[in-house]
Amino acid sequence: MRAPLAALMLLTVAGCRATTAPPDAGYLPNGHASAEASELAERRLAAATTQLAPKLAPVEPELIAHGPRNVKRVALTFDACTTRDVSQYDERITRELIAANAPATIFLGGGWAKEEAAHVQQLAANPLFELGNHTYTHPHLRAIASPTRLREELTRTQDEIWTLTGKLPRLFRPPYGEYNDKVIGAAAEAGLTTVEYDLPSGDPDPTFTRERLIKQVLGHAKPGAIIVMHVNHLRFHTAEALPEIIGSLRDGGYELVTVGELLRETHELDGGVGR
Repeated sequence: MRAPLAALMLLTVAGCRATTAPPDAGYLPNGHASAEASELAERRLAAATTQLAPKLAPVEPELIAHGPRNVKRVALTFDACTTRDVSQYDERITRELIAANAPATIFLGGGWAKEEAAHVQQLAANPLFELGNHTYTHPHLRAIASPTRLREELTRTQDEIWTLTGKLPRLFRPPYGEYNDKVIGAAAEAGLTTVEYDLPSGDPDPTFTRERLIKQVLGHAKPGAIIVMHVNHLRFHTAEALPEIIGSLRDGGYELVTVGELLRETHELDGGVGR
């Protein structure tokens, strides 16, 4: 369940489009790939809340990719990525989760949370949903040159979510599925446990139809799986696939839980800190 610290990356079609590019592959010092994306990231950070969230105690640096394999439980997780495009919250997804009474962990980009403040507050108020940290501007974290800037991507997201919801995430998912010792260590210093996934749904891929999403998830589900999907764009077919995915997983004897619940025997991650 715990992976050793190493300069590794998940080579999968997920995590807001995973990439095999090395950390020095032409990215700017703030981790963005173009001047346009870099400037937008700086504007978003400049507009972030100035209210500071409480600090969490540091945790053990570790990477979690799945839960225990001996119990038929899986975690549905959704990334709300801050992207260069206008982010469109796919509310159909949360409607399907609520209708099915299906718990989920949602990793929020700080910039996305600010843009979708009312929806974030609704998510936080629903006990089905656990909130996580997905950085403020969605950079390639391994390429960030400054340790201060790397910490800022994490702490400013904590501040934004705390200001909007009164909840403080304890889970962190790096953008693009990219991580190394530096990234996991910075998260741990901020009190955040790094959570990846072992079952990419593939929903950012435009070729993934409803049927292909269902086949991908159901064909690879196993006890302890952490499944990654996305909630930040209306063009994905995730909402259309969810009812069959949820129903078939349950018919197969799986219990759907949050990441915190999936790991309850080894970690204290359930729901984060609230005021």
